Amino acid sequence: MLDHINLDWPSNTGTGIINHGPSNDPQVFNITMNVACQCGSIAFRTPTPAPVAVYLCHCNECRRQSSSAFGVSATFPAADLPPLSDPALRARLGVWSRATKSGTTIDCYFCKTCGARIVHHGRSAQGVARPTANIKGGLIEGLSLEGASHIWTREAVVPIPAGAVSWPESPPPA
Repeated sequence: MLDHINLDWPSNTGTGIINHGPSNDPQVFNITMNVACQCGSIAFRTPTPAPVAVYLCHCNECRRQSSSAFGVSATFPAADLPPLSDPALRARLGVWSRATKSGTTIDCYFCKTCGARIVHHGRSAQGVARPTANIKGGLIEGLSLEGASHIWTREAVVPIPAGAVSWPESPPPA
């Protein structure tokens, strides 16, 4: 069934559709997921078939950034993440950096054409880059929110589902 995979994605057709055969689970074939901004100018594959974690963040910053009730972020290893490791792709991104309440800095990468937020990559107070980065969830084709953790729930404007994994602020370090 691997011959049905569109290996030419990303393309200018805008479809980004991959036929995984009888299963739509990318992990079955160890296939990474497609990521694309709203205009398609930024398109790449995730560095791993699935994220390390998925967070639904209810903080004021994520609500403002997403223009929604919460932001969705999928955590991946930063080392091989195309927006951070591919100079040609990186040249098409703008960056806005902001300080966090804990004293760290988040570099927020966005498409220079459509303005869609693509990746957040944190740095310690000493400027050391974190080993992971967060791709904005709405850009990832086929991202499952099953098992996602709710964070910064003390600032939530929507109810948190009963039984959901949640933290009033950031989750504890892994």
